[in-house]
Amino acid sequence: MTDDAAKPAYVILIRDRMVDAEKFATYGQKARAAREGHAVTPLAFYGRHEVLEGAPAEGAVILTFPSFAEAQAWYRSPAYQEALPHRLAGAEYRVLIVEGV
Repeated sequence: MTDDAAKPAYVILIRDRMVDAEKFATYGQKARAAREGHAVTPLAFYGRHEVLEGAPAEGAVILTFPSFAEAQAWYRSPAYQEALPHRLAGAEYRVLIVEGV
């Protein structure tokens, strides 16, 4: 195992604005199913938040993975890619993967 593989990774999804609640609900169902088979742990899921700097946000999700590669594999998986168009049609987001220390 390389040093990089031992570092956790975090996927941060920041919802800027809901556009279509029905399409977003479909995304939620498909995204939940897309986590199956992946070593993912939700750390935060649209809980109470306060934007201290930058643009306003309606909500955020933080998911943790054992490695950066595993986070990428989840995002690029066929199951998540099937869910993704529903998120893109349902809400405006910023999404990033951050490697932990």
